[in-house]
Amino acid sequence: MQFIPVLVLMVLFFVMMFGIGFILNMLMKTTWFPSYLFVIVILPVVVYSLWDHSSTLVSHLGSFQLVDYMTGVAGLAGAIISGWTIQKLRLGGYRMF
Repeated sequence: MQFIPVLVLMVLFFVMMFGIGFILNMLMKTTWFPSYLFVIVILPVVVYSLWDHSSTLVSHLGSFQLVDYMTGVAGLAGAIISGWTIQKLRLGGYRMF
């Protein structure tokens, strides 16, 4: 596992989920919807799509590497921080958010 590609991948997932979450929050006037969407829809879809069904769920989750978990956490952090940012902007008086 090389450090630079993992760092770039984590930053990419963070920025991507932050941007998507920020836009969804502005359009739907919600605060935490992208975070819930990431945990309830995106993570299970990714796990299910990569599962070969010949192994158990626990062994399948154990087959993921540290890089996979780090990128997932970075994406979740981007979604959570986008909700936090929208919340702070609304508290600051910005009505368009």
